[in-house]
Amino acid sequence: MLGDPAIEAVAIATPNHLHADIAVAALEAGKHVLLEKPMATTHADCDRIVTAAERCGRVLTVGHEQRLSPQWGRIKSLIDEAAIGRPEHVHVTLFRFPYRQGSGGWRYDRARVGSWILEEPIHFFDVILWYLTEIGRPTSIVAFGTGDAAMSRSLSVSMRFPGGVTASINQILAGFEHHQTVEVVGATGAIRALWSGVMDRTFEPVASLRVKRAGAEQDEAIAIERSGEVFELEAQAVAAVEAFRSGRPIVSAREGRAAVLLCLAAERSAREGREIAVDEL
Repeated sequence: MLGDPAIEAVAIATPNHLHADIAVAALEAGKHVLLEKPMATTHADCDRIVTAAERCGRVLTVGHEQRLSPQWGRIKSLIDEAAIGRPEHVHVTLFRFPYRQGSGGWRYDRARVGSWILEEPIHFFDVILWYLTEIGRPTSIVAFGTGDAAMSRSLSVSMRFPGGVTASINQILAGFEHHQTVEVVGATGAIRALWSGVMDRTFEPVASLRVKRAGAEQDEAIAIERSGEVFELEAQAVAAVEAFRSGRPIVSAREGRAAVLLCLAAERSAREGREIAVDEL
């Protein structure tokens, strides 16, 4: 397939451990690539992909579709508009039913999935880095889980950023339905967004976004529509085509690599029981 000159771009949505080899092969064959998250499962494989994308001159965009959400993406716009002042803390929490097995049970196989931190929390690491772009990268990370650090059904992560800014992620994989919350506290305001569905891929979620702007006496509701994975993946497919045509990725290989490295650091912190400095990565 990669040898067919009529094929200009490929989407890679295989089990996680196969991402790097297929992505590098596609890039070297001259194809643009939409690479599902996680970009790869190891630091070395992320570096291989980054090098291949830059050497081959093709567009590689990583599938962090929450950036295209009218709900989670609107939070980024509010931060950039200084609606709540300088951001001081970001908190993301997920309460959901256990992960699906995946074909052949790959999602429950450590060798193929990499870790459960690379499955859904990686989206949260990505949006936190995106929201706090102007603050900079985190300086340290600490994580706690139950049982196997890589395959924990409950995970709590805290990160320190420059200037005293913090962020946290909490994931429960032993719950029911699918519920996500994002809260951002700024120097002069705050944002809170909720998403709930019977399933993560529902077409009929319950979603809300509220903001208390700088100087406002009360918070306000912001109208949103078509929020959820099924809509965001559709938007991503359309945006990826435009990214290939314009030569500008939606989420670059280096941004995808940054999210993977934080997931690996969180796993290491939970396994070793200590805070990890980013310069150790």
